[in-house]
Amino acid sequence: MELPSPITTIEQWEAAYAAAATEPLLIFKHSTTCSISSGAYDELSNWLEDATMLSFQIITVLVPESRPVSNAISEKLGMKHESPQLLFVQNGSVTWHASHWRITYSTLDEHLGTHCEK
Repeated sequence: MELPSPITTIEQWEAAYAAAATEPLLIFKHSTTCSISSGAYDELSNWLEDATMLSFQIITVLVPESRPVSNAISEKLGMKHESPQLLFVQNGSVTWHASHWRITYSTLDEHLGTHCEK
């Protein structure tokens, strides 16, 4: 599996959030100008590459390019903005999150492994 194309509008975010009422949602906030974020991107990409099936949707937000979308996510979920940042949303609430160096293959396996087949 691969990371989907980034969302760029608040309308796309609102649709993804609405869908999270019935299917969990993983949000990846990625900064294209940060080396730490590049490392997190690689960790998430490698984890997804090994997945054959996921029981959640994924959205990616490129923070520098789509700051209003990133801000809308933080506001709606009541989470301080960080980048890189992963937010796992179930039933409208964040049930797990990680940022910076805590975004690793093993952390993803530990927290999202029950939502993934490899």
